[in-house]
Parts: sequence; C-alpha cells; structure tokens
Amino acid sequence: TLIQIQRLQKLTRIPLFARERFILVLFTSIIMFGLLIIFLQLLVKAVMSERKSREELAIANEKLRQYARKIENIAALEERNRIAREIHDSLGHYLTVLNVNLEAAWKLRKSEPSESMEFLADAKQLGSKALNEVRQSVAALRNNWWLNQSLESAIANLIADFYKSTGILPTSNININYSLNYEVKIAIYRIVQEALTNIYKYASATTVEIHIFTTTNLHLIVQDNGQGFNLKQNTTGFGLQGMRERTLALGGELEILTDPGAGCKIIANFPSFRE
Repeated sequence: TLIQIQRLQKLTRIPLFARERFILVLFTSIIMFGLLIIFLQLLVKAVMSERKSREELAIANEKLRQYARKIENIAALEERNRIAREIHDSLGHYLTVLNVNLEAAWKLRKSEPSESMEFLADAKQLGSKALNEVRQSVAALRNNWWLNQSLESAIANLIADFYKSTGILPTSNININYSLNYEVKIAIYRIVQEALTNIYKYASATTVEIHIFTTTNLHLIVQDNGQGFNLKQNTTGFGLQGMRERTLALGGELEILTDPGAGCKIIANFPSFRE
C-alpha cells in the first residue's frame, strides 16, 4: 500500500479522474485484503476450535467408557447382593418353617402319629416351595412371578404357612387404593416374609399384626408381642439389613421399634409407586 501511494505521488501528470480511480481501486483492494485476512483468521479459529472439541470429546468418551465399566461392576455387585437377599429371604424362610415342622413331627412321632404325619406333609410341601424358590433365584430373578398373584394373596399364603407351623394366626389389614408396581410389591412381600421368619426364630410371640395401607405414601407395619431385643446389639443381622436395603432402594424409610420384653414393631414407609 505504501509503495502504491508513493508511486501515486510521483505520477503528477495523471489526470484527476485517473488518480481518483486509482485511489478507489487501491482502497477497494485494501478492504478486500482485510476481509480475506479476517476470514482466514475465523477459519483458523474454527479449525482449532473443532480440533479442541474433538480432543475434549475423545477425553469425554474415554471417561464415559470408564464410567460404563464402573457402572457394570456396580450393577454386577448389586445383582449379586440381590441374589443373596432373595435366597436368604425366600429360602431361609421356608427352611426355618421346614425345620419347625420336622421338629414337631419328631416330637409327636410316638404320642400323636397322625399329627406327626400332618407336619411331615407340610414339611414336604415347604421343601417343594423352597426348591422352587431356589430355581427362581438361580434361573431368573427378573421374571415377574406376580403375573397371576396379587400382593394380598401372596401375604395370605405367608400367613397361612405361619399359622400351620405355629398355630398363631396373624391378623392382617391391607387397604391399598392404587395398583403397585412390581418392585414395591416384591419389597413389601419380602419384608413381611423376613419379619415372620424372625418371629419364628426368636420372638416367642402369641399375636402378630400386619398392616399395609396407602395415604399419599405406602405404609407397612408388622408388629408382634414377643420378647423383643436390643436393637443396638442386633444391627448386623442379614435379615434386618436386607429390610433396610430394600426400603432404601425404593427411596423409603425403615424404622424398628423394639426393646427386650416389649415386642417388636417394624415400620416401612415408601413413596407412592403406582403401576
């Protein structure tokens, strides 16, 4: 530009219109050159930004792969824990009742052979149920075994098994205003099952009450008048831990009210889970 301006200053014999035209062409070239420089700068910036974005995307993809592997490991661990809870809650329940029936049959084998045979028949039935539970746990825990069974009928079966084994008929009050989804029905069933199993083993209770009802939330209460226990000395039991895990997994809260000689009251509150 400077060279062209110097040349223009030396050309004094050029007509005025030619000089103006030369100046116009010169400034137009300068403007076009400036625009070209700006365009190239923007292009380079866009290329660099794209390259940086690709690098960041590659880093993000690698982090996602790492997170995916972690999630896969966590999911596998949760599935193993779930299998352990299922086996403990279901198989442990049936084996406990089976043991009670076998002990009763053994004690009555001479004095009351007919009643002993009844206990043995119940034990055989419970053994079949336990075997079926093992098959379900090992084969496919995800199968919806509630397809042909409601929560009310499932709880009624638990109560019937409890009554057959102990002679104690739990009272139940189930008042649910909406359909529950599969996960919360499983959680309710297993908590009741584990509570009854603990009563079999430890409570020496004469009355058991089961309440399941809905307000804005879902509530479960299992209460007995047994011997109770010191909660501070019984916090590591797998059964109680399984109850807490099932409740917390659904965003609920579990409370256990008990003292030695004062019975036990299990309260589980769940958010509203509609089917």
